[in-house]
Amino acid sequence: MKTLRVLKEVFLSSLPLAAVIIFCLFFKPLINPNDYIKLTVGYISVVVGQALFLVGLDISILPIGKLVGRSLIRLKKIVFIIFFGFLFGLLSTVAEPALAVLAKQTHMILDIVDEMAFIWIMGAGIGVFVGFALFRILKDINLKITFAALYIVIFLTAIFAPNEFIALAFDGSGATTGDVSVPFILALGLGVSATMSKRKTNDDTFGIVGLASVGPILALFLYGIVLKLVNGGTIPPAGVYNPGTTSSLLDITLGNISGVALALFPVVLVFLPFQKFLVKLPKREFKKIVLGTIPVFIGLLIFLSGIDYGFAFAGAYIGGIFLAPGSPSWFILILLAISFILGMAITLSEPAVTVLGEQLEETTNGHIKKLTIRMTLAIGIGFASILAIIKILTQINILYFLVPLYAIALIMMKFSSQLFVGLAFDSGGVSGGALTSAFLTPMTLGVAQAVAENAGPQAQSVLINGFGIIAFISVTPIIAVQMLGIIYDRRLKKVQKVTMDEELEGLIELAEIDEGESDNIVNNYETPETPLEENTNEE
Repeated sequence: MKTLRVLKEVFLSSLPLAAVIIFCLFFKPLINPNDYIKLTVGYISVVVGQALFLVGLDISILPIGKLVGRSLIRLKKIVFIIFFGFLFGLLSTVAEPALAVLAKQTHMILDIVDEMAFIWIMGAGIGVFVGFALFRILKDINLKITFAALYIVIFLTAIFAPNEFIALAFDGSGATTGDVSVPFILALGLGVSATMSKRKTNDDTFGIVGLASVGPILALFLYGIVLKLVNGGTIPPAGVYNPGTTSSLLDITLGNISGVALALFPVVLVFLPFQKFLVKLPKREFKKIVLGTIPVFIGLLIFLSGIDYGFAFAGAYIGGIFLAPGSPSWFILILLAISFILGMAITLSEPAVTVLGEQLEETTNGHIKKLTIRMTLAIGIGFASILAIIKILTQINILYFLVPLYAIALIMMKFSSQLFVGLAFDSGGVSGGALTSAFLTPMTLGVAQAVAENAGPQAQSVLINGFGIIAFISVTPIIAVQMLGIIYDRRLKKVQKVTMDEELEGLIELAEIDEGESDNIVNNYETPETPLEENTNEE
């Protein structure tokens, strides 16, 4: 029953995406009739695969994250806590479907980038900064100062990174924090902050995902610098982005088995010593967790195979049809509108966004509903999609967009509470999930490919111009959520002021009542004395 319920939820959340695809195909039909079959199979595979994946995730991966987070306190020594934070951050990230999709897309365009090396380097970046995030909680280091310092380091490092890797690094950062890693990392952070934080407040609840997201950016910058040095100081020219495939669905699925297994099962293997020495679950519950990895494996395999077989090419096709030679200029407006709708629709369907919304609703005791944060993120990411398309059409360097946006985000920290600063940067990390990598990135790469074909030799490389959608998706939520936090904090202060005024009025009224009662007591005490005096006089 649970599987059917999750399948229904995934299907309903994917309907806006399906509607946009159908609209675009009516607008300009596919040339090859077989592509309709591939697209249908790809769409069904994405829906079914994601549903199975989420069901298994709830049974296996998420409980592992919570159990490990709670048991870390028993390790006592900080060095062990940081090490296992690194290890589980690494392993949960290499199992991330969005990262696998991005690695395939990158290798397709730039052959020197190895898919598995790309995944493990990004995972290592997450692991290092998960360990650092846990260290920050334990040592009570100011979160705002930490974020400001790290993003200054990021943009200074970008000066030395190859241009081909700048937008890709920011995209990779968003792709590493998705359906697997976000719940897992949040569970680790919650376990440590609840048991080992010095302040014992909600301020340390969020921020761990935002800090972890810094790691992949720096890791990929360094990877790009190394590749440039190895290749004689240059990065080879990017190839043509062509996600269409002639392989059968069976061949693609068989080819993905080893990669999915390598990404997923290390999490379970590392959990085994925790189970034996620290967690010690009953055999029945432990067996349930282990068996729960089967639907995760099957779902992830179906999901990735469906994307490879018949989904990625659709995004690229849609990205290119509005810029085809001879198309009227107003087609660009349709492309921008579709980008906004897709950004909103995909965000509302991302499971990681739902998890974050539930955490916020619980932390604020229901004052901010999870739908509020989801809609805030959806609107912000809708505008992010528009900015990404404008960047591609104008071929402006992405740093001219990102530096001002991050500057605004960092300045806003001065006016936001620490709770919402952490939440905002976490929101930026969770927004670029599997569906974003599966559809929006191919669409922007398709737009970049069309721009390159139209502009001729002076056009930017697809690798430089095509990536960046997840970078925009990562920064706009930081601004939007901090704005929500500033409004929330101001309203909270007003409510507290009204409450204090009401309490003060109540105390004044109580004091007046007490004073009135005192007068009555005095009056009642003096009243019988008059007749006594009269009687005395009479006597």
